[in-house]
Amino acid sequence: MKKITKLLVANRGEIALRVLRSAKEMGIQTVAIYSEADRQALHVRYADEAVCVGGPQSSESYLRGDAILEVCRRLGVDAIHPGYGFLSENAGFARKVKEAGLIFVGPSPEAMELMGDKLSAKQTVKAYNIPLVPGTDEAISDVEEAKRIASEVGFPILIKASAGGGGKGMRIVNNAAEFEEQMQLAINEAVSAFGDGAVFIEKFVTGPRHIEIQVLGDEHGNIVHLFERECSIQRRHQKVIEEAPSSVLTPELRAEMGRCAVEVARACNYTGAGTVEFLLDDQHNFYFLEMNTRLQVEHPVTEQITGLDLVKEQIRVAEGHPLAFTQDELTITGHALEVRVYAEDPANNFLPDIGTLTTYVRPQGPGVRVDDGFEQGMDIPIYYDPMIAKLITFGKDRQEAIERMLRAIDEYQITGIQTTLPFGRYVLRHPAFVSGNFDTNFIRDHFTPANLTPATPDPNIAKVAAVLTAMLMTEKKAPVVASSDAAAAAGSNWKRNRLGAR
Repeated sequence: MKKITKLLVANRGEIALRVLRSAKEMGIQTVAIYSEADRQALHVRYADEAVCVGGPQSSESYLRGDAILEVCRRLGVDAIHPGYGFLSENAGFARKVKEAGLIFVGPSPEAMELMGDKLSAKQTVKAYNIPLVPGTDEAISDVEEAKRIASEVGFPILIKASAGGGGKGMRIVNNAAEFEEQMQLAINEAVSAFGDGAVFIEKFVTGPRHIEIQVLGDEHGNIVHLFERECSIQRRHQKVIEEAPSSVLTPELRAEMGRCAVEVARACNYTGAGTVEFLLDDQHNFYFLEMNTRLQVEHPVTEQITGLDLVKEQIRVAEGHPLAFTQDELTITGHALEVRVYAEDPANNFLPDIGTLTTYVRPQGPGVRVDDGFEQGMDIPIYYDPMIAKLITFGKDRQEAIERMLRAIDEYQITGIQTTLPFGRYVLRHPAFVSGNFDTNFIRDHFTPANLTPATPDPNIAKVAAVLTAMLMTEKKAPVVASSDAAAAAGSNWKRNRLGAR
């Protein structure tokens, strides 16, 4: 066994704070790193020690692997938890961590490399009888040959970057006439985003649901799945609302998808927490999509329904402990939802918003959890992902989880910026979501900015606005904006900052 006594979290924001808390409960000393933009961040203040590793850009700080390793050497750190994003799936960094004699809280570099490339992942799992989307399982560059294969598979097809993620290097092609142009665009975008122009072709599954299975493996050959998460509510191919369990999986389908996920993990000798992603079509056929070799943003919903702390499980596995439970001992209890709270304006095509959290009051009460890294008065940095928080609710069943989420959204007070909370409210009230009859095209099929309804105004804010309005009218005798319209008149910081005041 390799006892971890001092852990450095190579990340920022809510995930850094979340990992630090679990480590503290385990009696582990903690070290935070931060950029110049994050000097006052909550994770910096929470850790036992904190070190600035560079400028505000992630390339100047959170992606500086050598600087992070130097901090470990100087402070006597013996393990690194990468969180998600940044260096979490960087096999080269994981390898350097191990070469430095440190523990990397995550899978092996070899597993990362195998599953980090979508083509090698498909080729690896093919031998394990895992359902794959029809298409190519190797890179293709010859346009005419690719067009011929696409015609055999049948349009519409999807051209995907092998090293892709987050919807980059991905093009839907509806017919042969537009194939060549779209393939070149996919290659160009893949080169720009990942430095790798390799692409492959898959049948485009219309109306799919995005179902992922959480897996956990140890160094002793034990691998279990922790059931599924439904992640079909997405914008720009990125998840915004997740839930566990899915409302459409039967016990039989859940068991089969879980078995396949375990086999995928076994195919690459996986250790630690990982996620196997599948597409589920309207006939409930499922296909392997990819494996994420890290902790997922949406891991809290799995924690809620299983009662496990996935970060603690990651640390125990990294120390060499065997899993403390078997597959048969795992059960689903209740239902959980997660709404990602982004500093984005859903009424303006989800464009990022920046500014100061003038008001920031978290919801509370039974079944409500908030994972965040901000507090009132802090600025939203422009350098990183615009997620402010993850709002999670838990109930005895799906209906109670939804009701609690709606209550929590109404209690969540954020002013100074636009957020995705109104969008979350809209989705959870929509008949398609409530019935469970939805897929990854929810926004395309059901949402327009006109659908959004303003949040219930806080009565105290309204009183203050009324007093200020009266004072201004008395002193200046000038027209002012009525308090009931103040939020709408404020508009989006994103628009003001970029278009300028008119």
